[in-house]
Amino acid sequence: MKLERLAHSPGAVADFYEEALGTLGALCERTWHDRLEVVAAGASAQLWNETGALHEVELWFPPPEDTAPREAAKEVFPGCPLTFRLTEGLRPTPLALERVVLAEESGGRPPDAAVAEKLWRAQFPETNRWQLVMPFQADWHFSLLALVRCEIQAIDQHWSLRRLAVSLPDGAPDDALAQSLEFAALATNGSAAIGWPQPEPGRWRELLRTALETDLATDLAAIRERQANHLRRELERVEDYFEHYEQELAARAKRTGNATTKMKTAERLAAAQAEHARRRADQVTRHEIHALAHLDSLLLVAEPAWRAELAVAVAHRPQSLTARLISRARCWVLADDTANL
Repeated sequence: MKLERLAHSPGAVADFYEEALGTLGALCERTWHDRLEVVAAGASAQLWNETGALHEVELWFPPPEDTAPREAAKEVFPGCPLTFRLTEGLRPTPLALERVVLAEESGGRPPDAAVAEKLWRAQFPETNRWQLVMPFQADWHFSLLALVRCEIQAIDQHWSLRRLAVSLPDGAPDDALAQSLEFAALATNGSAAIGWPQPEPGRWRELLRTALETDLATDLAAIRERQANHLRRELERVEDYFEHYEQELAARAKRTGNATTKMKTAERLAAAQAEHARRRADQVTRHEIHALAHLDSLLLVAEPAWRAELAVAVAHRPQSLTARLISRARCWVLADDTANL
């Protein structure tokens, strides 16, 4: 899901800078409501110099309506490079995998079999027969959440912050969890008894990449359409120019009988054709779209689920399946040791 962009507030941004720079070890003093005196060294000073040498500066947080020219080293404005560098500095390296446990919503009571069957048939309508072989057993379901800063480089640069949630191990997107994470109730007891899955960086990267591509599809479609229209106009301009120029050179060659002039005209025509191809390729390159993802945090979520042994028939072929019913999402997830339906 794409998180809503906050309106630029100089006061809030100044508070963020004061706290963030202090976390990195800088000395900060608020000299005025829109001024912040900073004495930085080491990690905090690397925002201004790569060596981390001692640096002193008074930052100014001008109001959004102020349209005067900006000095990026000491003025903080929407899209300021300092803000991006400060965000990168706060990001732990290597990225930590945090864990959280959601509270049980049903009070520990197993779901009714009829309700469970109704949810199954809504999710897998091709099922002919459904039977619960054994009573529900308490279990855990795991999801992976990621906070991702997305940069789309096109004619204009686009930034967005997105929260992605995928179910493990199947990788199915869980938009409901991504949207409701702020309101989720956390378990108060410990998580020592939970058998957390082992991290799989390669597989998880592919799952998040697929989820991000799906989440970006709408935004990319609009950007791609705009890029295509702009590229079409630029190519038409290039084609029109070189078409007339090459026609003029060809006409000159026909009008003259001088061999030297004909040779020079042929050379110019060959050069024009080569430049024509180069300009076309240059315009195509200029209108490429690059989507870059910056992973800011990873969260592994465990939530109560109900494990069930099922006997089902799909296309009149009987199967024995193991699946988990997630009460929060009211959906089924096939176990990792179960074949797909």
